[in-house]
Amino acid sequence: MLKKTEKLVITFHTTTEAMAMEKTCKDLHADGRLIPVPRVISAGCGLAWCAGIQSEEALTALMHEHSIQPQGIYHCLV
Repeated sequence: MLKKTEKLVITFHTTTEAMAMEKTCKDLHADGRLIPVPRVISAGCGLAWCAGIQSEEALTALMHEHSIQPQGIYHCLV
């Protein structure tokens, strides 16, 4: 079993927002990937963006710049 590490997890209200985040991050080669929302977090659409903790500032700026609305931003073991 893989060892869990602390990650940045960004949740979204809708699948459309989650997919917009994935497309934008892939186009800009930003850190992270789309994952199912971890059980410790309750979120709307069931999808979340997972990245390294060090990427929080850059991803927050990216979402603001591209009008992507997160539901929540968490640090949790994934």
